[in-house]
Amino acid sequence: MTGEAMTWVQALVLGLVQGLTEFLPVSSSGHLRIVSAVFFGDDAGASFTAVTQLGTEAAVLVYFAKDIVRIIAAWFRGIADKAKRGLDYRIGWYVIIATIPVGVLGFAFKDQIRTGARNLWLVSTMLIVFALVIAAAEYYGRKARPIEQLTTRDGLIMGFAQCLSLIPGVSRSGATSSAGLFVGLERAAAVRFSFLLAIPAVTASGLFSLPDAFEPAGEGLNASGPQLLVATIVAFVVGYASVAWLLQFVSKHSLNWFVGYRIVLGLVVMGLLAGGVVSAT
Repeated sequence: MTGEAMTWVQALVLGLVQGLTEFLPVSSSGHLRIVSAVFFGDDAGASFTAVTQLGTEAAVLVYFAKDIVRIIAAWFRGIADKAKRGLDYRIGWYVIIATIPVGVLGFAFKDQIRTGARNLWLVSTMLIVFALVIAAAEYYGRKARPIEQLTTRDGLIMGFAQCLSLIPGVSRSGATSSAGLFVGLERAAAVRFSFLLAIPAVTASGLFSLPDAFEPAGEGLNASGPQLLVATIVAFVVGYASVAWLLQFVSKHSLNWFVGYRIVLGLVVMGLLAGGVVSAT
């Protein structure tokens, strides 16, 4: 069955939602699923979500351009000369190694991610469950180790945590940042590495989903090429501002500020589902 055509208002709103929520520990994919269901009566789809994430990842690339260029250059220098293997060289390897789990699982379960995982009962449950995980990470995490003390073990733990974000409602930044806190990293260090870690996984996911997004088939809201482009640009602009804001915020405040919001949103969605206001699928 062919889905309903997406309107320009829907594309702009969803691009704005993507940009606002991608970097906050509240789940951008969960918010896109909820907003499209509550306000538009349908699902924008996993492919739309993945493609618009290219906009927010482009924002990360621009914001961290100097860091990324420095890390890549250091990685190549370290490959050629053991004497030049410093922190940036190690971070380059940590990002590569930590990306492997989400790449493997994302490919293996791509069909389930696009279908059953988008059930709103599951999304709302994950919003609440991982709110408690974030709260536990803030409570139990020592937050004592700077990014200079990042290890391969830390990278792998955060990489496996990133796999949980394949389920809408979990939050990529929430899962990886919480894992960083659990292993004792400073909050700013955990969030910073979380952003770097997301770049290859989200970029690959978005590019992989391009064919499905531009040639949609099946139920849900179907965006045109121009709508996808504009939504992605909106996500980029808003996402860039969100990156800058969050890095400033976590340097002075706890991630617990987002815990209450996640729980309230999860409960509201459950109430709407129980009352038959929105459909779970």
